[in-house]
Amino acid sequence: MVDRYRYWLHDAIVADLDTRRHPLHVVIENLQHDFNIGSVVRTANAFNVAEVHVVGRRRWNRRGAMVTDRYLHVRHHPDVADLTAWAAAEGVPLVGIENGPGSVPIETATLPRTVALVLGQEGPGLSPDLLAACGATLSISQFGSTRSINVGAAAAIAMHAWVREHMEGTA
Repeated sequence: MVDRYRYWLHDAIVADLDTRRHPLHVVIENLQHDFNIGSVVRTANAFNVAEVHVVGRRRWNRRGAMVTDRYLHVRHHPDVADLTAWAAAEGVPLVGIENGPGSVPIETATLPRTVALVLGQEGPGLSPDLLAACGATLSISQFGSTRSINVGAAAAIAMHAWVREHMEGTA
């Protein structure tokens, strides 16, 4: 599968991926020009998500994406209100990934098949406005001394949790 697209043209690759995209969206807040956005985008490509949504600043460091953003649909939302309007119009629930009070462990949660997993900035996490827009908040269980894990790692864990629930046994 890794070399499937080796000699394909870009537009043909995107068209083929579009026939198999999952109803999984990933949202990342970009308030501080976080370089981890590229890592989240690269992982989103690996899971063939429907779209990546960047909320806040339009510009982000694409180096970490390693050109994978060219094969995804990346949508910019200038603010939380624009994201929530899109989610309401499309019927896509927003589920925050945040290790704060009231969060339910992702290991015991049920994720909707169609969903937008919402991630905050490295360090501060989800902004209060974006946290309030989420219908549920899930945490990733941690057992060491660090306050949180890298947002790129958190995104990968959350996307994989969705895959385990909705794609198990499929190629």
